[in-house]
Amino acid sequence: MRCCDKTETFPLLKEHNFPDFCHFEPCVSLYGLCTVSLTVFASISELEELLQALKWAQHCLTDAQSQQDVELIRQLLAKEDFRNAYTIYSAVSLQKSRVSPTSALTSEAIHAYILFTSRCPLFYLSVCVSVYCVFAKFLCVRTVCLYVCLYVCLMWQALMQAHDSVAAQEMAEENVTEYLGETVKLVRLEKARDTPLGATVRNEMDSVVVSRVVKGGAAESSGLLSEGDEILEINGISIRGKHINEVHDLLQQMHGTLTFLLIPSSQIKPAPHRQTVMHVRAYFDYDPSDDPFVPCRELGLSFQKGDILHVISQDDPNWWQAYRDGDEDNQPLAGLIPGKSFQQQRETLKKTITDKSREHQGKLWCAKKSKKQRKKSTPNLSKNTDCDDIPTYEEMSLYHQPASRKRPIALIGPTNSGHDELRRRLLSIEPEKFAVAVPHTTRNSRIHERNGREYNFVSRAAFETDLASGKFIESGEYEKNLYGTSTDSVRHVINSGRICLLCLHTRSLQVLRSSNLKPYVIYIAPPSQERLRTLLATEGKTPKPEELKEVIEKAREMEHNFGHLFDATIVNMDPDQAFYELRRLIDKLDTEPQWVPTSWLC
Repeated sequence: MRCCDKTETFPLLKEHNFPDFCHFEPCVSLYGLCTVSLTVFASISELEELLQALKWAQHCLTDAQSQQDVELIRQLLAKEDFRNAYTIYSAVSLQKSRVSPTSALTSEAIHAYILFTSRCPLFYLSVCVSVYCVFAKFLCVRTVCLYVCLYVCLMWQALMQAHDSVAAQEMAEENVTEYLGETVKLVRLEKARDTPLGATVRNEMDSVVVSRVVKGGAAESSGLLSEGDEILEINGISIRGKHINEVHDLLQQMHGTLTFLLIPSSQIKPAPHRQTVMHVRAYFDYDPSDDPFVPCRELGLSFQKGDILHVISQDDPNWWQAYRDGDEDNQPLAGLIPGKSFQQQRETLKKTITDKSREHQGKLWCAKKSKKQRKKSTPNLSKNTDCDDIPTYEEMSLYHQPASRKRPIALIGPTNSGHDELRRRLLSIEPEKFAVAVPHTTRNSRIHERNGREYNFVSRAAFETDLASGKFIESGEYEKNLYGTSTDSVRHVINSGRICLLCLHTRSLQVLRSSNLKPYVIYIAPPSQERLRTLLATEGKTPKPEELKEVIEKAREMEHNFGHLFDATIVNMDPDQAFYELRRLIDKLDTEPQWVPTSWLC
């Protein structure tokens, strides 16, 4: 029995219709006395002493209402049913007050603990049944059943908490001990067959130390391995003195329960924090099986140029942890990818070695350069291998185009790839939906031409001023006249609610992307050389073999140098199928968000 708040105890007594308490309304002074009396009641062993205390209290109280209330309590304590209930309470209190051993050190203690665990619920259930029999006269059946269920749940919860406390204590005593004068811990992990554990190691002299824990793996989910832990043994096999490759081969063969003997890291473990996910588009191909520097090839994440990667950890600046877009559910274990600065340094070094090799080969065929000339060429090499010029990753965000501001569509491709034909087909079928930007020119207008319809006619000085200000996406000169497409012309089409179609050279992509127009770039790739010959023949064209070869080589060069800037690629094997795919990609911009550079949304 416990001491209760006034607003909790006596109203409940009235609510459950105790026959002798239907008119009980205690005053403030009686409530304080009852609280003291119930506390004393929980600590004395004889009800007679409590009755004597109540008689003394009744003598001290002066008002008639309090005298009557105390008399009612004395009558309740004097009843045989209440005395039986108190006997049951005393037995339960005695059982709960027994001190449990701090740990199960012997088999007999473990057996006794299991025996108690198995029988304890039945014991409390029998107690609750006895309580029901005693109080059946005072409470309705529904109330007593509710009380019994609540009591059993509380007892079972307490039992489980005791079980967990004992288990945790035994684990701590078992897993932390001394080994060769070092404080060590013993941890057990479950490793599936042919699945990496999710941790990498490094050598520090003769020691093998955990260098990182990869997100989503068994090591990370268990929370038992930490960066900086030294591995002494795995399943009883000594690890000290082994090379990390030997440890890797050993772990690759193991599965099931792995027992690690570790010297815990002396580093202060940082407080757990929620990692911020960074979404990037890869601007290079990566295969960990070809990378001698990846900490663990099995943990390396392969990807291709243009893939979206979700970077979940940059704790190691050299090796990020990431998922490929769409693989999060199928691949719970994150993979390792080169960090941005690390990859740029590697590419810079590779380019420097290649340039030096070419320079050395050139010296074999020409006269030896003077020292002055060699010194002069050094800055050019450094300039050409600037890290910032090497594309690696670009941070991306999801963007859904507004219905009133359609993204311009830029079609890219070599001559005779069919990109210009696809643009004309779109314009002829749906002129109310698609439009082209009106170009600028410095030539004089012809009779049938109107300013702002065929061309925007401007002076050469005005054209050159706008060109210097960066207002043109692309420009050129033909027969001593300047021509160009300005960002203002594209923006005019967008503001009209239509989709602006552009056919651009690849060198114009950087200018277009640096504007705030948010273009969607589609690369129209030519088919094989033979298929291209057939398609051009249907148009009445008879290109020479070297011309066909030039188209294919130009397409490869475009894709190699600018492929990371393409949002989609269509191989023009069949004009009708290519047109259908082009329409599908354009329509998808209205229904699905697309990845765009985060800088576009700032």
